[in-house]
Amino acid sequence: MHPAYFVVVALCLSNCARDETVAAYGGANRVWTLAELDGQRIDTRTTLTFPGKGQISGHGPCNAYTADMPAPYPWFETGRIARTKTACPDLATEERYFEVLSGMTQSEVSGPTLVLRNNSGQELVFIARD
Repeated sequence: MHPAYFVVVALCLSNCARDETVAAYGGANRVWTLAELDGQRIDTRTTLTFPGKGQISGHGPCNAYTADMPAPYPWFETGRIARTKTACPDLATEERYFEVLSGMTQSEVSGPTLVLRNNSGQELVFIARD
């Protein structure tokens, strides 16, 4: 085989492994703390992280969670959100958070701010906690 064939194959394989999600565009290596849900200030400690390629995880007000997030930046799409099952006084807020999070379709990272939104006008605003 021609040597150029191997170069092309190697380049294709390296691009296949490249992360194109929000994590690769400023989202990784940070703990994002929820500051606003649909324009309302959130006082509970709710976090979002990007622990690996195509993955999200974090803590809601009551439970830890994880999900797949394979969409390329600036798009955002979660798979089924798996979570622990601990009850707490903020369970209603947590249910609302997971409902809104699973409906997000776009992401924007601007310095220490991460905004997730959808076409219905819903937004989640996170602040980075390094």
